[in-house]
Amino acid sequence: MEDQVKSSLTRHSMIHTNEKPFSCVTCKKKFTRKSYLRLHMRTHTGEKTKSQLLIHIRTHTGEKPFSCMTCGKGFARRASLTYHMMTHTGEKPFSCGTCGKCFLTKFQLLLHMRIHTGEKPFSCVSCGKSFLLKMHLLNHMTIHVGEKPFSCGTCGKSFINKGHLNVHMRIHTGEKPFSCGTCGKSFTLKQTLDHHMKIHTDQKSFSCGTCGKSFRLKMYLLNHMRIHTGEKPFSCGTCGKSFGRKMHLLNHVRIHTGEKPFSCGTCGKSYSHRSSLTHHMKTHSDKKS
Repeated sequence: MEDQVKSSLTRHSMIHTNEKPFSCVTCKKKFTRKSYLRLHMRTHTGEKTKSQLLIHIRTHTGEKPFSCMTCGKGFARRASLTYHMMTHTGEKPFSCGTCGKCFLTKFQLLLHMRIHTGEKPFSCVSCGKSFLLKMHLLNHMTIHVGEKPFSCGTCGKSFINKGHLNVHMRIHTGEKPFSCGTCGKSFTLKQTLDHHMKIHTDQKSFSCGTCGKSFRLKMYLLNHMRIHTGEKPFSCGTCGKSFGRKMHLLNHVRIHTGEKPFSCGTCGKSYSHRSSLTHHMKTHSDKKS
């Protein structure tokens, strides 16, 4: 009993000393416990635990044994339920020591920290470009092979990953799953909702060093800075015309491809730009009035 207490105390003291005596021979990553090292080694060997197998089986059976007491949503993993519950409580227990931003999970915090450190651990072997996330690297790799394995059953457009296809499908279904708790406005993307929320807080954290104009998002500031620098980093591969914003390039490319992804639900007429569809829809509402 005394030995167990002493062992527990020794392990606990490592939290304060940051001592990590167990090293991975493959990647040199260090751990405070031998058991943690053993679990880590499976990332190199590909070995799966029995618990991982049981969780995986649920993807086939559809079993979701962990249910939210608040909204009834089911989950295959207890950890997923725990994270989900925080959306109801608003709890974000992991804080960034640099900027103070808070996150639901330690993993989200670690990803965020790379913004401050500049770490991009996933590199493309073809062109050397580096990425924050492995998923972003895998998406990027399809550019080199030209692979777009996920196709839209409605319009036939293809995508490099299922996530992009799912987002695209919302154009056809009209689904807007992300709603503003303040005004009720809905959006197809969570990122768009996050941007919208700053309208209510009137938060403009990013200022232009040249003219002093402030913006809610760093992306808006970067776009604005190109007015001063004249930079146009987005070039058309067909005609060579350059643009200050990627969105403007995408709109331009449709001149060459003839793509018209925005369709009228009333008469079926299609348009290259969403604004053109919005303008067209008014002709139907004017006729009704």
